[in-house]
Amino acid sequence: MSEPNAKPDKPELPTFAPVSTRLVPRFAGVPTFLRLPVHADPRDVDVLICGAPFDGGTTFRPGARFGPRAVRVASALGRGHHPERGVSLFTQLRCADGGDILCVPMSAERSLANIAERTYQVASAGAVPLVVGGDHTITLGTLRGLHRVHGPLGLIHFDAHSDTFGPAWDVDLHHGTVFRHALAEGLLRPSDVLQIGIRGPFTAADDLAFAKNAGIRVVMIDEVKDDCRAVARLIAEVSARGTCYVSFDMDGVDPAYAPGTGTPVPGGLTSYEALQLLRAISGTRMVGGDVVELSPDHDVSGITALLAVSVLGEMLAALAEAKSNK
Repeated sequence: MSEPNAKPDKPELPTFAPVSTRLVPRFAGVPTFLRLPVHADPRDVDVLICGAPFDGGTTFRPGARFGPRAVRVASALGRGHHPERGVSLFTQLRCADGGDILCVPMSAERSLANIAERTYQVASAGAVPLVVGGDHTITLGTLRGLHRVHGPLGLIHFDAHSDTFGPAWDVDLHHGTVFRHALAEGLLRPSDVLQIGIRGPFTAADDLAFAKNAGIRVVMIDEVKDDCRAVARLIAEVSARGTCYVSFDMDGVDPAYAPGTGTPVPGGLTSYEALQLLRAISGTRMVGGDVVELSPDHDVSGITALLAVSVLGEMLAALAEAKSNK
């Protein structure tokens, strides 16, 4: 019998390690991001991985709302040691699946407000939010939330498209306008914005005019193919200059390697090139990231979802390496 004034025992926190495959096979159990525990409180972790299942900003093939679910299932194949950076992710980092942020299918405004608020909660608790979309519209919400904590951010952006375009069908907010809005709202430092893998065909000759006039660095796909290592050095430089956000649109990768996306564009990055470039990111100043535009209904054998898991793993590895070097 406990004493009358005794304080109740504090509940034990999860270990923040993936479920061991020696205890539960990869094909069994309830899917979570990388088989991590579900834990909503960002004060207890270094990184909180959240889903943002919104695709109301899609202009072509919908289905990215099912991206977080597909990544959770595919991430059963994720592993914790990163040999290129020499770090064990879940030894260096306390990570958890933070669940899905409430996204309203018929309201971009409400969805972005919820994403911004949750991202702000995570960042203000000292953790790094990694968000799995959803279409690229969701990035505007994450940037708004992070801006409240960190101010204007640098950006490493992998994509086939610049996403600085104008309205479509008189609608000004969609997945192709996200970075035009972010720049207009002062969420980004234009001189520290790097867009990688951009390619045509374009709708008009001036499709990249806004991006270039804003002073951001647009790296066309030919530049990557000509000298991938030079682009990697540029990524390392920009990502180390100040607080930085990483946004990875799956259509930046060639559809031969990533068919499961809403707006595929041939002639993109190979999966190896994408991962090689991600390994150039310095995690020292990285305050958030996302993986977007995975549309599982258009995937083949789950290869796009599996690549999205690898992208997520590269972001975690950058953060783990930065923490191990402190």
